[in-house]
This record gives sequence, C-alpha cells and structure tokens, in this order.
Amino acid sequence: MAEDDIYTKDGSTDIHKKPAIRRTTGNWKACFFILGNECCERLAYYGMSTNLVNYLQIRLNQSNVTASNNVTNWAGTCYITPLVGAFLADAYLGRYWTIASFSIIYFLGMTLLTLSASVPGLKPSCDGMVCHPTGSQSVICFLALYLIALGTGGIKPCVSSFGADQFDENDEDEKKKKSSFFNFFYFSINIGALIASSVLVWIQMNVGWGWGFGIPAVAMAIAVMSFFSGTRLYRHQNPGGSALTRICQVLVASFRKIKEKIPDDGNLLYETTGAESAIIGSRKLDHTKGMRFLDKAAVETQTDKIKASVDPWRLCTVTQVEELKSIIRLLPIWASGIAFSTVYSQISTMFVLQGNTMDPHMGPHFQIPSASLSIFDTISVTFWTPIYDRIIVPLARKHTSHKNGFTQLQRMGIGLVISIFAMLAAGILEVVRLNMRYLPSLDSWSSSTIRRPMPCGACPLLCHSRLLQWEIT
Repeated sequence: MAEDDIYTKDGSTDIHKKPAIRRTTGNWKACFFILGNECCERLAYYGMSTNLVNYLQIRLNQSNVTASNNVTNWAGTCYITPLVGAFLADAYLGRYWTIASFSIIYFLGMTLLTLSASVPGLKPSCDGMVCHPTGSQSVICFLALYLIALGTGGIKPCVSSFGADQFDENDEDEKKKKSSFFNFFYFSINIGALIASSVLVWIQMNVGWGWGFGIPAVAMAIAVMSFFSGTRLYRHQNPGGSALTRICQVLVASFRKIKEKIPDDGNLLYETTGAESAIIGSRKLDHTKGMRFLDKAAVETQTDKIKASVDPWRLCTVTQVEELKSIIRLLPIWASGIAFSTVYSQISTMFVLQGNTMDPHMGPHFQIPSASLSIFDTISVTFWTPIYDRIIVPLARKHTSHKNGFTQLQRMGIGLVISIFAMLAAGILEVVRLNMRYLPSLDSWSSSTIRRPMPCGACPLLCHSRLLQWEIT
C-alpha cells in the first residue's frame, strides 16, 4: 500500500503528534464519542438552564424582573466566553485540549450548582413556598453558574469543528461524510434538549432541585468520559494562530503606516510566495478594492525589505488584510442577529414566567411545568425541517431559480419577519390576559379559563422562533 493511502492528506496528526493513520483514526469511529459528548453536554446545559429562571425566583427569592435579568446576563456570558475558547484553541492549545480543559471546568460548575441546591447550609432555608437565601448562598450559586458559562463557552466553538477534523477534506469519500456528521451533530443537540425540557424540568418541579441539577451533573460527567474515551482515535489539526491576533496585527500595522501611499496595483502589496497562505490551513484570498485604508498594512516599505524576518505587527499579507475586510462586511449580518437573540432569549425567561400564569393541568393528575413549554422549541425543528426541505424549498426553487430556493440573506430576512409576528402575538396575548384578569365579572373563573389560550399562542410562537434560529445557523 502506498504511503499516501496510509496517512491522511490534510496534515492531521494523532494524539502523539504523529501523522494520522487513515484506517485507525478519525471518521465515524471517532465521531461516535464526539456525538455522545455533545448529546450529554446539551442535556446538562438545557437541563440546568431551561428552568433556571424559576429556580432563581423560588430558591433565591428573586422577583420576575431580577430573575429574568440574571438569566439573560448569564446566557449572554455563555455566548461571549466562546471568544476565549476559540482564541486558546486557535493560538495555543488546539481543539482537543481546549475541550478537555473547559469540560472539567464545566463539570466542576455543575457539581457546585448541585451542591448549592441540595446540601444543608449551602441551599437556602425555606418556610413553605418562601425561601430565605443568605448572601454567601447566593454567591455560591452564581459562582457555579459562571463556572458553567466559562466551561460551555470554552467548548462551544471547538466541538463541531473538532468533529469536522475527523474527516479528510482531501478525500472525496470522507468529504461527503462530513456533511452527514453535521446532521447527526444537530440531531444530538436536540435529543439532549428534548430530554431536558421534558423529563428534567418535571423532576425539578416535582421531585426536587437537588435531583433536578444532579442528573445534569451526571450527564456532564458522562460527556467528559465519552470525550476522553475516544482520545486514541481522534485526528488533530495543529493550531493555525488566532484570528483575533491577526485582526489586531492588521489594525496596528495600518496605523503604523498611516502616512504610506497605497500602490494602485494590488499585486504590489505584500503576500507570501507559493500556493499556500501564511495562515495555516487557509487558502490565499484575492485583493479587493474596498476599505483601502487597511491595505496600508500590506504595503512593503524599505524598512520591511531590509529586515531579515517579517514583523507581523508592521507588515501583513494581503490574505490577512482581506480576512479582516470579510469580517467587517459581515458585521451588518451579525448586528441583525443581536435583535433576534433578544427575541430568542425570551424563551428561557419571560415565556417561562408567562407559563406560570397558565392552567398547567392535563387531566386530573398531571401538570405541565411552565419551563416545559420550551419543548415546542425542539419539536418544531423536527416538524419544520422536512417541510422546509421537501415542500417549501422545491416550491421556492421554481420561482427563484436558486438551487436552495432562497438565498442565505432571504432566509434570514424571512426568519426575522417571523420573529416580529411572534413577539407581537406574545404581547397581544399578555395584554388580553391582564385585561381579562381584572374584569370583575370574570373573578370566579379567571384562574382557569383565562390561562387556557396561552399554550395555543405559545406553541406557534416557540415554533417560529426555533425555525428562525435554524435558518440563521
């Protein structure tokens, strides 16, 4: 067998930094452990976060506004900390060691949260339905939450990419399997979310918070074990340098050469020789005419030519400059996601609190916890995905002649419009509910009848919100 057939062609290595052997590493046999890790991690995350606003309201005796604000701040932190994980993975640790390190932090946070909800002295004392948390108990709870935020943020940008690393991009057969991996990856996320928003939420409200948080902690432990179990099978890509560092280098180099003149011919700007880019694992990018101020970073001066080695904080390649230009061009799309995130965050805060005002009974013996309304968020993925793929896209393709039915921007625009109607529906329902609640003639039956329209409104509302998120991602 030729050596090219023994080793992967994309430069990946095994855990010992040796060239990865195609037959014994990567592919689906490695992805099985990554998918198991993701499913259990999402089960842990959603099992803890779905009902968090109720926990803060009940156990920490916080008002609706304070609890919602704390959950939103915490969730925002969960989406900022991926910058830390991405930087460390790209610049220093690589994806495997970043996932390994932050998974342990994640598990410690889950364990501390479980202890704060179950161990006497750490959990607040309660008189009936009223709890009296001390300052130290609140501090321990929030310390646990922000350890979790650091842990989940650290692994979030790495897991899906690490799964993709298990397939050789230069092998056509493995390249096809990579797209299937992302389908299963997304499926594993929703399996974890489905179990969390149904079974775990019910346990938290009917059995106890100790069990309700303890099970997610065990799930996280299983996630960590699943990940480490596949260590000898994984393929690794060497860190290619942080994009954040490269962005800073372009900005600094541009300002340092603010008085330099940009040549009219873009071919005179600095770029490495050969077919490969200076950025490991990336192809070269062609020069574009927009945002010419940034091109100053690639202007090669006499001082640059004299120096034996290139100072990246003074001279950058065209590819590096174009990388920053591409990011700037994406900022309007990124900004539109801020508005959507504001809408989507309501699912785990105000919609749960709104659900507390519903009639939760289904029959004489069973009650639906308010946080379980988010199950519609997960179910809607199963419902809308085949409809979109098999019905909406073919119909749209006939009118637009686009292979995907809609362009990416059109899909995002449609989703954002849906979110507008979703929030209008939620607002109208809340106004109607409040108005009916205070009608004197309805006092005798307001506690039941007024609440029953709410699930009817929440179901399509959550359904549309989830469809939007799926479109954007």
